[in-house]
Amino acid sequence: MEKTPENIINLSAERFSRTKHDPQYETQIARMNKYELLEEMVRFQEERTAKGKLNLEMMVRGQILFRALELTSETSELRLLASSYRRHLEYEIEALGKAAQ
Repeated sequence: MEKTPENIINLSAERFSRTKHDPQYETQIARMNKYELLEEMVRFQEERTAKGKLNLEMMVRGQILFRALELTSETSELRLLASSYRRHLEYEIEALGKAAQ
């Protein structure tokens, strides 16, 4: 079998694309009320501080969490904060994806 670019798989890129989703966490977040979402945001920030930096799993979860906060926010300040942080995480995830390729 001749190897062509079409049948060569980049394992790092494939693993990366599979970890960009967390349906279980999405379901968990969808069930939370506004108060629980705020508590989850505080827990997320504490975990981030404790670890020192975000891994891909945390970035994906943060993106899900901050999107939910953005959609349910009653104040423009929280909506802006959530939106800004979500976009930052999207940028970081995209940068990791490019590095994996």
